[in-house]
Amino acid sequence: MSKRDLLLEIGLEEMPARYVTSSMEQLAEKIEKWLTDKSIDFGEVQMFSTPRRLAVLVKDAAEAQKDIHEEAKGPARKIAQDENGNWSKAALGFTRGQGVSVDDIYFKEVGGVEYVFVNKFIEGQPTLSLLPELKDIVTGISFPKNMRWADQDLRYIRPIKWIIALFGSEIVPFGITHVSSGNETRGHRFLGNDAAITNPVQYEYILQEQFVIADPEKRRKMVLSGIEKLEKEQGWVIPVDPDLLEEVNNLVEYPTVLFGRFEEEFLELPQEVLITSMKEHQRYFPVKDKNGNLLPFFVTVRNGDDRHLETVSKGNEKVLRARLSDASFFYKEDQKRDIAAALKKLETIVYHEEIGTLAEKTERVQKLSAQLSSALKLNEDETKFTARAAEIAKFDLVTHMVYEFPELQGYMGEKYALLMGEPKEVAAAINQHYMPRHADDSIPASLPGAILSVAEKMDTIASFFSIGVIPTGSQDPYALRRQASGIVQVLAEKKWDIAIEEIIAASIRELEARGILKRDLTDVTADLVQFFKARVKHLLNEKGIRYDLIDALLENQIGNVASLVERAIVLDAKKEVNGFKESLEALSRVMNIAVKSENNADVSPTLFENEYEVTLYDKYQSVLSDYRNAANETEKFELLVSMKKEIENYFEHTMVMAEDEKLRSNRLALMKEISGLVSGFAAMNKILVS
Repeated sequence: MSKRDLLLEIGLEEMPARYVTSSMEQLAEKIEKWLTDKSIDFGEVQMFSTPRRLAVLVKDAAEAQKDIHEEAKGPARKIAQDENGNWSKAALGFTRGQGVSVDDIYFKEVGGVEYVFVNKFIEGQPTLSLLPELKDIVTGISFPKNMRWADQDLRYIRPIKWIIALFGSEIVPFGITHVSSGNETRGHRFLGNDAAITNPVQYEYILQEQFVIADPEKRRKMVLSGIEKLEKEQGWVIPVDPDLLEEVNNLVEYPTVLFGRFEEEFLELPQEVLITSMKEHQRYFPVKDKNGNLLPFFVTVRNGDDRHLETVSKGNEKVLRARLSDASFFYKEDQKRDIAAALKKLETIVYHEEIGTLAEKTERVQKLSAQLSSALKLNEDETKFTARAAEIAKFDLVTHMVYEFPELQGYMGEKYALLMGEPKEVAAAINQHYMPRHADDSIPASLPGAILSVAEKMDTIASFFSIGVIPTGSQDPYALRRQASGIVQVLAEKKWDIAIEEIIAASIRELEARGILKRDLTDVTADLVQFFKARVKHLLNEKGIRYDLIDALLENQIGNVASLVERAIVLDAKKEVNGFKESLEALSRVMNIAVKSENNADVSPTLFENEYEVTLYDKYQSVLSDYRNAANETEKFELLVSMKKEIENYFEHTMVMAEDEKLRSNRLALMKEISGLVSGFAAMNKILVS
């Protein structure tokens, strides 16, 4: 079958950089799915994007759909024909629907019954006749934010300015708003011109002649190559933040790397201030020496060629100078206000209208931090540092610097706290209490920082759950999932011997005491536990733990997160070991029958009737004693499975559900005690064995 290349380009006004890559990928996925659904064979699919265009080139697309040969099953023979062999309305309707006649009918037996069958042939339609449906693909792309323009009804990421739709050299005709498809693209806004594409395969090369590098990966390599060249020429180290590189790459069509400088006096500012000013506001890369010290230079990427770079560099220097001058002013002004004055100002800032002010939130976090400090048995100094850090953790939110650069919250708190004479442990905790800030971030290094991190995040999550603001689907405006994951990460890595349910309960009690709890306490608690179970499940999934093991571990309470993670690792390691299945079956049998116990009666050894009851009870008592003193979760698991032989012998010689009520109750009590110990490790009866 003949083949042609297919090209679709959507020309737009400049898109927000953060949406370019995902939109390009979405367009390619939609086109591939459409071709597959239409039974049109195709080869390699190439994606292109710049701030002004999204494009897909499909190589070797078939000129027609595949022909369809299929067998269609109709009604049973007794329905299709009467006793005289005449075709019924059912048969006539079936063949008409299949595009054939009754002459094409044949019979086949299925399950002892004869049915009507026909062979159906559907000739594939020409691809070109179907391609106008590309319009629906273009308009069907979903974006995080859309806009309308002029008098058009279409909502789209940015106004559509031109469309290329080519199948081979033929234009695929369709229109969107006021734009009709054609074969003309647009070059770089200042350096290029409009250009006709007569052959899809020439697309990338024709655009390059018009100063547009349509392949984002090639642009990325050009940027990195330019940065590496500067590093070698100047002897610099230029840290490349992947997110910044991605953003810069989607801001330009023809990248040229250049550098500029700023006054050395600005190096007196904290390094985080300088880097944030350059990175977040100007999209500049910072420059360091071999020892990691910041230098008075920056690297930027121009959307254009290498002409007049000196002028461009001076323009960028002027803009950055203004930014850094503001930052220097803010830095000096902030130091004129003491911490007490800043804390007073927190009383006037509403955190959330139903939850209270920042000062009230700080008070709750202080309370929860104190309870965690007590539970973790901190020494006197650690307790003092934690208490002070909890008291002043939010003071930098009212500084000029954080108001101008919100990304610096915590960082500036640490800097200002040190300048104002706070102990370094307190200052570090102020910064660390925001950690982990994102999925790849590390947890707080210090104990006060970690406690404050957990307390602050738990208060935030519990507060919003208390007023009914709970993440649903993809909606999580207050990043509660991320904060819950942070708590789980801290508890797992710090290995604190404290149940997450205890922290939840302490936080809810404080909210209830302050009148913030707007929902039933039981419902809020249950919702929070399930919410954190989902975060723990996500953590275990990332560690490659099998789903049934996770379900078994989370069947009851979460408890000590570090212990739960260790138990998951133990079960995962043991699941392939010889004897695991048999041990699991023995423990599961105990758990399954224990649910029949209807009271909390104690086990009475005087009611044992045979030696196997005595042996199992003695073994259980021995395991229980050693279990409490076990050094790790592996030892605990080995202790549990060591009861396998005694359990098997017990069930072989003992009828648990005896007719005598006393015997039955006593035997169920023993099962319940053993089951309680086993379920504390995991719900073994939920684990799948083959």
